[in-house]
Amino acid sequence: MSRDPERRQFADLIRDRRAELREGLTAFAAKAVDPVTGTKVTRGWIYRLETGEPVTPPAVEELRALAAAARLPLESLQDAAGAQFHGRDPLVSGSGESTAYVRKLDRLPADQRRRLLDLIDSLVPPDEG
Repeated sequence: MSRDPERRQFADLIRDRRAELREGLTAFAAKAVDPVTGTKVTRGWIYRLETGEPVTPPAVEELRALAAAARLPLESLQDAAGAQFHGRDPLVSGSGESTAYVRKLDRLPADQRRRLLDLIDSLVPPDEG
């Protein structure tokens, strides 16, 4: 994992979401189970991620497990992990119009972003990854 503070998107997402859910590491890790393969993410790995210690980048099974625990769309975790571990900007491949929309989302409060995502998912269901 990069020690660059600019590349903590995934760690910040997991830590912040865990705080929103008001869950400790042990309870969160107990829910971090991939619904497809049963792959689990350990409490220790989550702790190291959140504290900035080196971790092995998560595979898709681990991303699904963390998405289940965080109750977030898999795509959100994939984008954050790609940014943190591979320096990939998920918006680079989008059209100019869609990129402009997405960049404005950060200005919305979290509850409004969630409602907007629910609306988009009702129109275009998310991929199962």
